[in-house]
Formats: sequence, C-alpha cells, structure tokens
Amino acid sequence: MEFIKSKYFYWGILTGLLWTSFGVLIFLFFLSNEPIEDSLSSFYNQNKLGGLISIAALINLPVFFLAIRKNKFAFAAGLVAISFVLVVFIAFLKLNY
Repeated sequence: MEFIKSKYFYWGILTGLLWTSFGVLIFLFFLSNEPIEDSLSSFYNQNKLGGLISIAALINLPVFFLAIRKNKFAFAAGLVAISFVLVVFIAFLKLNY
C-alpha cells in the first residue's frame, strides 16, 4: 500500500477523472443537440446517465495499459481507484431510479 503515498497515485486519480469527464462531454456533444446541462438532465431522467458514464470511462483503459507498460504502477493504481469510485457512483445511480 505504499503506492498511496506516491504523488503519481493522485495524478492517476485526477487523470482518470478528467478523461472520464472529457468522454462524457464528447458523447453528449455528439449524441445531443441541446446544451450540456439539458443533455445531462435528459440522460438522468431517461435512466441512461450511468450507461453514459460507463462508456466514457472506457477511455481510461488505454491510459491504464500505457501506465503499466511504462512501469508507472502508482499511476495505474490511481486509475483503478477512480474506476472503483465510478462503479460505486453508477451503482448508486442505478439503485436510485
């Protein structure tokens, strides 16, 4: 558990969060003609926000494998940590419907 003390762990968390957010925005841009706020509320009302976040989180996979290939294990652990947080958030969205 020493990788948690590394600053690269936190960079991995931040990178995973930013890439997932970027993916959500890109998908909303291409899937909807409405403004971002209206699109998010529309996806939430249609019970599809969890699926959108899940698809957007797939962007983290190449980043994870690249980090493993470059032996940046603390960074990769940060990506896994934010993936677990996203899974819990998506489960909360699914159970909240």
